[in-house]
Amino acid sequence: MLGSTIRTQVAIVGAGPAGLLLGQLLHKHGIDNVILERQSGEYVLGRVRAGVIEQGTMDLLDEAGVGARMHEDGLVHEGVQICVDGIRHRLSFKELTGKTVMVYGQTEITKDLMDGRAAAGAPTVYSADDVALHDLFGDQPRVTYRAGGKAHEVACDFIAGCDGFHGVSRKSVPQSAIATHERVYPLGWLGILADTPPVSEELIYVRHAHGFALCSMRSPTRSRYYIQCSLAEDIDAWPDDRFWEELKPRLDDEARRRLVTGPSIEKSIAPLRSFVAEPMRFGRLFLAGDASHIVPPTGAKGLNLAASDVRYLAQALAEHYVEKSAAGLDHYSQRALARVWKAERFSWWMTTLLHNISDNHFDRKLQLAELDYLFRSKAAATAFAENYVGLPY
Repeated sequence: MLGSTIRTQVAIVGAGPAGLLLGQLLHKHGIDNVILERQSGEYVLGRVRAGVIEQGTMDLLDEAGVGARMHEDGLVHEGVQICVDGIRHRLSFKELTGKTVMVYGQTEITKDLMDGRAAAGAPTVYSADDVALHDLFGDQPRVTYRAGGKAHEVACDFIAGCDGFHGVSRKSVPQSAIATHERVYPLGWLGILADTPPVSEELIYVRHAHGFALCSMRSPTRSRYYIQCSLAEDIDAWPDDRFWEELKPRLDDEARRRLVTGPSIEKSIAPLRSFVAEPMRFGRLFLAGDASHIVPPTGAKGLNLAASDVRYLAQALAEHYVEKSAAGLDHYSQRALARVWKAERFSWWMTTLLHNISDNHFDRKLQLAELDYLFRSKAAATAFAENYVGLPY
């Protein structure tokens, strides 16, 4: 049964942070847009993801008009700590770069963006099934989907593919038109979320003979911990007590004393992968966020890279509609990928530096030498801090 045909300027596929942020920024520029999302709104809001955001991402959320709660509840971090075999070393972002980062969960960002979109009265279609992209290289692209038992169509000028690694957008591109680059790491992160106070006011990255660990947080009363694990692990084989007992030996004495254990409210295993698909433009389709690239979470770049893509794309679309210039759209892929590859490099570097990836003693000695250089050299520490807080756009 035929349903509605909607006409808009930009059709956005995916209602995660990237799609919602793009929609909000376009609305601020007076550009009509419709967001289509395969999952329900409750499912999208329930996903537990990143928690560290760069200043550039904070600025974009402010520009989108949804930053008030972030500034009220977010935790500003002026540095980070790296623990090597039981000894902690602090690297101050504030002293080295004059910048900071903020801990504010992706779930909270998604909620703020959803509330902002609802307040703007901009349309979002959740539970949109069988989404398909058409005529990407023509002048009149379309997106079709099914909802409420009926077929619907969105006619538009441009399509923004913000639907993640497994979404339909990248899959709609002819294989001959796209190049993919990938590195899959032989390990994963077993993560746990608990309503317990964090062991530190700053993140602690742990390099240990038992494997990597990360002590993070979502608030002063909610902690997020990760430990390195095999990809063959079964999440059901990890009751809470086993996780805590595996984490404790990796911590330094102070963190171990401050560790408060408790029941988990979320637990998952995430594989580590580096992935880039290029270019990021195909006719009238523009990819953004995980639809085009994936980074291992070690460098806290995933959400921030998606935000930088959105920044470039929103600016380019505003130039097209407001200034009647195609320059931003023509250079979108090149500009976005230049920043993507730098973030891929940093995330790869941090991952190989802090994890037990190889049993080769030479490789492990190199890790220790690199860490010693990082802690002793202001130039090395500054380069680390510049990348962690976010490179300039």
